[in-house]
Amino acid sequence: MIKKLKIKFVILSMSSLFVLLSVVIIGMNIISYSSIVNEVDDILSILSKNKGLFPNFGMGKDRGLPPHMSPELPYESRYFSVVFDVYGNLIQTNTSRIASVDTSTAVEYAKTALKSSKEHGFLNNFRYAKNFEGGFVRITFLDCGRKLDAFKIFLFAGIIMASAGFFIVFFVILFFSGKFIRPIAESYEKQKRFITDAGHEIKTPLTIIGANAELLEMDIGENECLNDIRQQIKHLTNLTNDLVYLAKMEESENSLQMIEFPLSDTVYETAVSFKAPAQTGDKQLELNIEPLLCIKGDNKAIEQLVYIILDNAFKYSPKGGIIRINLYKQNKGIYLNVSNTVKTELTNENLRHIFDRFYRTDQSRNSETGGHGIGLSMAKAIVTAHGGKIQALTNEDGSFCINVFLPVQR
Repeated sequence: MIKKLKIKFVILSMSSLFVLLSVVIIGMNIISYSSIVNEVDDILSILSKNKGLFPNFGMGKDRGLPPHMSPELPYESRYFSVVFDVYGNLIQTNTSRIASVDTSTAVEYAKTALKSSKEHGFLNNFRYAKNFEGGFVRITFLDCGRKLDAFKIFLFAGIIMASAGFFIVFFVILFFSGKFIRPIAESYEKQKRFITDAGHEIKTPLTIIGANAELLEMDIGENECLNDIRQQIKHLTNLTNDLVYLAKMEESENSLQMIEFPLSDTVYETAVSFKAPAQTGDKQLELNIEPLLCIKGDNKAIEQLVYIILDNAFKYSPKGGIIRINLYKQNKGIYLNVSNTVKTELTNENLRHIFDRFYRTDQSRNSETGGHGIGLSMAKAIVTAHGGKIQALTNEDGSFCINVFLPVQR
C-alpha cells in the first residue's frame, strides 16, 4: 500500500507539473504567434492600401508611421504583389522589393492564394492579404521567414527548457517522495501493527473468559447471562480475526500465494453452500456461471471474497428476494456480479461508503443482521490485492449489485 501511495504521489505531482508547464508553454507561444501575425497584418494593411508599396512617410521625427513600427521598416521588409482582374487574368506583378522570388514564382503563389476563400493566410514563409481595388484584386505577400524562424527557436527553446525542468523535478520528487510520505507510512505501519498486536492480545483474555464461562456453567447449569457472554465472545473473536486478516491482506505481496486454480469451481461450490439458507429463508438463488474459467491468485482469498459477497447479499435481501450470481469472461478479465433485491433502494451516498470499515446504512445494514461491518472492506482488500476492481451500484430494477473485475494474468 505504501508503495502504491508513493507511486500515486509521484504521478499526481508530475501530472500537475506537466499540466502547468504545458499551459505556460502553449500560452506563451500562442501570444507570441498572435503578436507576429498581428504585426505582419498591420504591415500588409499598409501595403495593400498603397498599391503594394510603402508610402513616403516623410522625414524627421514624425514620419507618419504607426507608433509601434520602426522607421527602418520600409527598408528591411521584403514583399511583392500580384494583380488580377475579376476573371483571374494576370494584370501586373511587382517583385522589385524581394530577391528570393522571381515573377513566375510570384504568380504561382498569387494563383494559390486567389483560389483560397481566406483574405489572409500563410503560404510557406509568406503571409498574404487580398485587397479589392475596383475591378481588380491585389494580393500582397510579405516575407515572414525571419520572424517565423525566431518563433520556432523560441518554441523549441521553451520545450527543451520545460522538459529539462520536468525531468529535474521528477528526479527530485522521486528522491524525496519517501520522506514526503514517511509520516503517513509510519502512521499506517503503527496502525497495522496495533491491529495485529491487539488482535493477538485480545485472543488470550477472550479464551480465558470463554473457559471461565464453561466452568460456571458446569457449576450453576445453563444460564441466559452465560449464553450472552459466549455470544459476545464469539462476536469479538470473529471481529478480531477479521481485522487481523484485513491488515494482512493489505500487504498483498507478502500475504498472497498466487497459483492458478479453477475459479468457476470455487464460485460454484461457494454458491451451492448457500442453497440451504436460501430455501429456509424463502429466497431464490440463481446461478449463471461460465464453466472452465481459471485465474491466477490466492484460492482461499478468492473463496473468502465470494463468501463475503454472497453472505452480504443473503443478509440484506428480504423474504421472497432473488440473489443472482453471474461469472463470465470478457476481454482480458473475469467478471463476478452478485445482485440481490432490497427492501429500500440504496442512495448514492450509501454506495460511496459501502466499502468503508464499520459502515452501515440506516435502511438495510444494522446490527440485527449480524456481522460487524467490515466484510465488504475485506472484499475490497482481496480484490485490490489481486489487481482487480470492485464496484457497488444499484440496478435499474432497484436491486443492489456488486461487480468484481479480476484481470487474467498470462
